[in-house]
Amino acid sequence: MGWTDFYRRRDALDAVLRAAAGDPAAPLTFDRDLFATEEDLLLALHYRWMRQLTGRLGTALEDTDDDRVETVTRTWRVLAAEQPVLRAVLDAHLTSTEAIEREQRLLALTAGLAELSEPTAEITRVGAAFAGLIRSAPATLVPGRRRRLAKSA
Repeated sequence: MGWTDFYRRRDALDAVLRAAAGDPAAPLTFDRDLFATEEDLLLALHYRWMRQLTGRLGTALEDTDDDRVETVTRTWRVLAAEQPVLRAVLDAHLTSTEAIEREQRLLALTAGLAELSEPTAEITRVGAAFAGLIRSAPATLVPGRRRRLAKSA
């Protein structure tokens, strides 16, 4: 993919999110020249989410001595608060078990709740439970706390 294609896809994803802002659960409209199926579109949106999440997790863990579970929870919630439409579209439409489980494993491993030596199914199970806990409270920004989290791409 060349730069022209990259920018066309980025702009198309931005357009999908703008259109979904009013009702993220509504059927998605997208450029079928760039994304053959809705699943392709959703995987691209999930990739955008994961790219932002992994970058922020790396920065957050590097910049703090706080508990890893707390840091991962806070980082996920801050990103969800900053990208509410992206998160809502994924929550409403993403059905790719592989993509969902990839995020769950990332959360479990990054928080230190699982180890790479454990079976993948166990890491996924722990990550799913942790993701449920992360989502159980509203996303909030901690006042007075300085963060070096990158702005959304």
